[in-house]
Amino acid sequence: MKIQRFFPPRRILMGPGPSDISSDVLQALSRPTIGHLDPLFIGMMDEVKALLKYAFQTENEFTIPISAPGSAGMEACFVNLIEAGDKVIVCRNGVFGERMRENAIRSGAEVVLVDDEWGQPVSVSKVEAAFKANPDAKILAFVHAETSTGALSDAEALSKIAKQYDALTIVDAVTSLGGVPLKVDEWKLDAVYSGSQKCLSCVPGLSPVTFSAKAIEKIQARQSPIQSWFLDQSLVLGYWSGEGKRSYHHTAPVNSLYALHEALLALYEEGLENAWKRHADMHQKLKVGLEGMGFKYVVDEAYRLPQLNSVYLPEGVDDAATRQHLLNEYNLEVGGGLGALAGKVWRIGLMGYSAKSENVALCLKALEETIKR
Repeated sequence: MKIQRFFPPRRILMGPGPSDISSDVLQALSRPTIGHLDPLFIGMMDEVKALLKYAFQTENEFTIPISAPGSAGMEACFVNLIEAGDKVIVCRNGVFGERMRENAIRSGAEVVLVDDEWGQPVSVSKVEAAFKANPDAKILAFVHAETSTGALSDAEALSKIAKQYDALTIVDAVTSLGGVPLKVDEWKLDAVYSGSQKCLSCVPGLSPVTFSAKAIEKIQARQSPIQSWFLDQSLVLGYWSGEGKRSYHHTAPVNSLYALHEALLALYEEGLENAWKRHADMHQKLKVGLEGMGFKYVVDEAYRLPQLNSVYLPEGVDDAATRQHLLNEYNLEVGGGLGALAGKVWRIGLMGYSAKSENVALCLKALEETIKR
């Protein structure tokens, strides 16, 4: 067997993630590796925390990137905040709501499920009814931006209901952070996790998380040990917090954190509101073109994610063959459907660095020519 060096082609990534990465972020990866306890690196870590606070719109002291992908951020929130027997209301309106349910069960929770149809946002009235029937629920878990369908839920309204019952919130913001408004402090969200590879346009493999003071209090008041050593945030706290010497927990992914620092700095320099507007503007351009070709959206416009355009395939179009043609002939990646929507929809991403006019124009032209063919 002859193994050669791997040189991937330059793709245009317009699927559900990862997104395109700027040359600045890619170059940051190639900077000299230094120790993860080096004083200079610790100084950069503090800047990453400050930039993440800006992205999340929070003053939460415990705002860090977990050294693993967004799925680990999800698991960290569940295993740290749930003890066996806790009643947890979980909202499921797509693939990632189901993953929340699985995490809650594996953490020993008594799960109360709130189901909504795929493509619909989480129903505020159903959540309110669930709390009225279960006023002792300790946590409400929901997906802000459901990546499997492109539906955006009202995190502010859902959090308000949870607060009325003194419950904490666990929020999946993997696809929303940096792409649509997400205001952790203003909306009083408690544990929020995201991913580096979506609207932040960084390399995959890091999960920004933020925990409110109330969430930290619950972690510190636990009667049982957290079932995951690596994801025990009370242990990680000593590495990411404090002045001077930091305690060793694990070898941080130094170069990936360089890249995250660069990506977050780009977001800061653009400005959050400008980034939100750019995603919305590019969505409108794509929407006009797609609807002009006969595509129909899965999600009603009022609840639609601008950065994740989920559309039904036109009649007679072969899902896998068409996406393969786009990849082979145009170096363009779009995503297929998940779960119940597999083979029925495409998920076209406009995330972070990918959300620009030239990508929209290429996508529309490539789709038009490929479908005609």
